[in-house]
Amino acid sequence: MSFACCLPIVECVYCLACARWAWKKFLYTAGRESENWGLATASEFEPVPRLCRYILSVYEDDLRNPLWAPPGGYGVDLDWIVLRRSYEDTQGKVAPYMIYLDHGSQEIVVAIRGLNLAKESDYLVLLDDKLGQAEFDGGFVHNGLLKSAQWVEETDSKVLGELIERYPNYTLTFAGHSLGAGVVTLLAMLAVKNREQFGNVERRRIRCFAIAPARCVSLNLAVRYADIINSVVLQDDFLPRTTVGQENAFKSLFCFPCVLCIMCLKDTCTMEEKKLKDPRRLYAPGRLYHIIARKPFSSTKISPVVRTAIPVDGRFEHIVLSCNMTSDHAIICILTEAQRALDTMLERDHALDIPTQQRMERQASLAKEHREEHRAALQRAVALDVPQAYLPSSYGTFHELEEGENSGKLEEKALLS
Repeated sequence: MSFACCLPIVECVYCLACARWAWKKFLYTAGRESENWGLATASEFEPVPRLCRYILSVYEDDLRNPLWAPPGGYGVDLDWIVLRRSYEDTQGKVAPYMIYLDHGSQEIVVAIRGLNLAKESDYLVLLDDKLGQAEFDGGFVHNGLLKSAQWVEETDSKVLGELIERYPNYTLTFAGHSLGAGVVTLLAMLAVKNREQFGNVERRRIRCFAIAPARCVSLNLAVRYADIINSVVLQDDFLPRTTVGQENAFKSLFCFPCVLCIMCLKDTCTMEEKKLKDPRRLYAPGRLYHIIARKPFSSTKISPVVRTAIPVDGRFEHIVLSCNMTSDHAIICILTEAQRALDTMLERDHALDIPTQQRMERQASLAKEHREEHRAALQRAVALDVPQAYLPSSYGTFHELEEGENSGKLEEKALLS
């Protein structure tokens, strides 16, 4: 049989393979990643809608005359705002942000807004992501976002340090959306590594909520800092799943199907083992909270479910081809669904009429479960030969968990042995 006769057969096989791949991609739904994760509780998810409102308030030029306030308002007391930084203040080094004293929740909050499509400086930060350019704490991070976080640290760490010393029982909470989510992730890590610049705040008093984050830290850092960093992703959101370079993605915005094809092909053709062992590959940070608000292949809303885990493999690795993949990235949509999810959790708890003592016992049990899950994730990372995956000196998400430095080092040695 001549080569000319074989060519149509090869083309048919190739077309069938491509059709099968495309069909499988279209059948891939957002619930797959988190179907085996545990359900989040109201007590751990409670800060999310509130922090989304604080982030939204940063978008306003004048909070006394808000233009985009959601139902119920932002919940921001103007007397509790310590400072606000605009684009003029930051000179484009970082998106606008505010420092807010939440006396009701006993938190010192740093809230950073997301990408402004009209600001070139935001694009410059996001596109400064040359692979492996920025090393941090034994891993790799997004270079532009690290520079922005360092600018905030140099500019306002003294203010934060003074607030921490003045309010020794308050938690230092970082919250951001999209571009801001990446900045607060790295800012929280800087606060852990440079405690003396932040009033010697303990790790257990630091926490971070990255809302719809870009992939900004290597896998070892994503797992190691899961005790203080939490990522919140609404159903089909594309950004936490975007594995191609941000520069390539934005260059392809005029041909969105092209960038989707590039991302899907890269995800499909890269072996899972190669992904896990690549120290420069970036991921969504920390513990993941996945909000499921719709049935697959349907726009009909359901009662929201929030699943949470600290995954090592399968950490939002695949793009979901959905008509909601961009709208699920909007902060107002995330706020709406997060509030619905929290209301559902609270209604369920109220229906069960759980006594106060049992609630406290459940909170302590939840803290223990999270600590054990974190340890298991680190052990899983070590087993998969993820570089530089080890246990930090203490687990910091819950106030009642205070492990000494010596116990942390012993656990670290145990994992590495």
